[in-house]
Amino acid sequence: MVIESNSKEETYNAGVQLGQNAAPGQVYCIYGDLGVGKTIISQGVAAGLGITEVVNSPTFTIVKEYDEGRLPLYHFDVYRIGDVDEMDEIGYNEMVYGDGVCLIEWANLIEEILPGTYTRINIEKDLSKGLDYRRITIEERHDQI
Repeated sequence: MVIESNSKEETYNAGVQLGQNAAPGQVYCIYGDLGVGKTIISQGVAAGLGITEVVNSPTFTIVKEYDEGRLPLYHFDVYRIGDVDEMDEIGYNEMVYGDGVCLIEWANLIEEILPGTYTRINIEKDLSKGLDYRRITIEERHDQI
């Protein structure tokens, strides 16, 4: 599925739809350059789950947990991860293979430990279409093993 967003609000609303449709164990892996809107779509997912708490990117804490929605939300930002082994120390497997919803910003940095099934969300800018334009590509990924 491809969504063309022309504003932060449209990007946020795409996230809201993802949150409303999320099932227990859902993993969203978010790809995109700095400033492309990964946190905005994450805030929308949280809202779609019924979370009213302020959602910011957990860049320095790696993961932030939100329990007030219809499902727990585990919001990862792995931009500062030095080694994938660090993910074990924060309980990554328990969260990713649990009954909550996981959002992983900068998922490309930990691809070797991503679960076999996840939803890939790729956000791209196209400045020729305006400063706020984003092309959001959403696709289901499954291991071929």
